[in-house]
This record gives sequence, structure tokens and C-alpha cells, in this order.
Amino acid sequence: MTPLLDAVRRHADACADRHGLASTPIPGLTTVRAAAPSGLVHAIARPLVCLVLQGSKAVSMGPARFSFSAGDLLLISADVPTVSQITAASRVAPYYSLVLELDPAVIAGLAVRMGPPVPEPAGSAVRLDPTAAEVADAALRLMRLLDRPEAAPLLQKPLLTEIHYWLLAGRHGAAIRRLGWPDGPAQRIARAVALLRSDYAQPLPTARLAAAAGMSLSAFHAHFRAVTSLTPLQFQKQLRLIEARRLMQAEGAGASQAAFAVGYESVPQFTREYGRLFGQPPVRDARQAREAARREPTGCGETKPIGSRTLA
Repeated sequence: MTPLLDAVRRHADACADRHGLASTPIPGLTTVRAAAPSGLVHAIARPLVCLVLQGSKAVSMGPARFSFSAGDLLLISADVPTVSQITAASRVAPYYSLVLELDPAVIAGLAVRMGPPVPEPAGSAVRLDPTAAEVADAALRLMRLLDRPEAAPLLQKPLLTEIHYWLLAGRHGAAIRRLGWPDGPAQRIARAVALLRSDYAQPLPTARLAAAAGMSLSAFHAHFRAVTSLTPLQFQKQLRLIEARRLMQAEGAGASQAAFAVGYESVPQFTREYGRLFGQPPVRDARQAREAARREPTGCGETKPIGSRTLA
């Protein structure tokens, strides 16, 4: 995958922000660079694939831990809480990866033509495999469009569709296909998740979320936990805490300011729940993050809010 690594390296080196993220003009496509091992990063990941091209990383979901390195493809097939850490990276040999958020609309179009998902036992939403040659080849052609902006509007959509096709045709295609199967449980829960992501700072009664999903309360609770591994309340709480952490670390907000901004009414409650998730009080955590952030100059990339940020 040397040509793909070279393409990702050129873009990431030129455009990575101080978090190592370099967005691209192609929707959902991001390159990632790190010149040193990272601390633990908490996120509620969106469905995505991550092609690791150099270095290594570990991702945990609950008790399950996945270690992956150059040549591996990490698939996250649902909105689930993850804790990740870059484990091998240096200035001489930085960590590089290419991340593509899965597009339910593209999956839906392909899934209808490919047929319903093949029944399989419930599995983890986080899966690891060697990167298929077909996926790497299509990803390289997609990256090359960054140097041909006049061609991108015409060619990026077919290439994105091709990547999704090869993923659907692969070992974990059934898990991906469920994301786009019309009015299936995954798509219904995705509607509730979108509401939680957009309105996380507001009170969201479970009845409203169930209505958005078009489910009864009992069915909604069961399907939501099966898809995300969390209850709706836990999901919203993690979104709030992750965004509060971003506000303190990236924008210099104080603990109380961040707490109220994400919907907390009690600073002591915020401090307790922050400590349980991140392992230390918010003020100390933010101070340590600022000290660790004295890194390389930023490039042309832009930092996204944690709710939409790709972390792989």
C-alpha cells in the first residue's frame, strides 16, 4: 500500500491540524497523522472504516480491545462508545491512517440491489481485518482526486460507491448492509442517534426518541442498547462529557462554563461524572491536555466539534 501511504502522507503533512486530523473536500474522508503515541481518546464513533497505513493503534469498546497496524482495516458498524490510543508513532515514522465515514444512503442503494443481509449471529460493532486490495486501490484513486479538483465532482461519487461495494462484498458485509437496509432497526435507531447528536444539550424524553425511531418504548430500549451498547441516557451523557472536554481543551472554556454549555445544571454532578469517564477531574484533565498540546505547527485542516469529529 505504499502509493496510498504516500498520498495520505502528502495530504496529512500539509493539512493536519494540531489534533492530527486533515479533512478533505470529499465528504466523510479524513487523513490522520500523529508524530508520537497519544493519550486515551474517548468518543462515540460514527460508522466508519479506518485504513491504517503506518504505525499502530488500539481501540477498546467495553471489555473488547483491538490492536491494529499498517495493512489493517478497522470497521465500526454502529454509533458506539470507543476509547482509542495511538501506540506506535514517531517523528521519523509517524502514524498515518485514512478514515471514511460510511454513507447510509450509498449503502441503501447498494443493499437493495445486493439483497437483504445474510443472517449471522450478533457480533461486535468494532471489527478488524486486513485491508482488501480492492478497497486500497479504490481509496488510492479517491485520494488522487485531491490533486485533480476539476475531476472530483464527476468521479468522487462513483469511487465512494465502489469502496462501499467492496466493503459490502467482504467478510463483514452483512453488518454494514444493515446500516442501509430500508426501515430496518439500524436505520430507525440512527434517526434517534441523529436527534441525540444534534440536541444533546437539551432534555430528550425517551418517548420523543422512540417516536423518532418509529418504535414502541420497549422495542426502542432493546434495539438502542443492542446497536449502541448504551442506554439513551448513557449515550447522551457521554456526548455531553466528550463535548465539554473538547470545549475545555480546544477552546479554553472553564469547567463550569463547559458544564452549562452542554446541558448540565449542577457543576458538582458534572465534575463527578467527568471524573468517572475520563479518570480525573476536569480542571486537571484540561491542564494536562494543554501541556501535551505543544506540538507541531498546524496545517490547513480544521478542527471539527467532537460530535462530528472522526477519531480513528
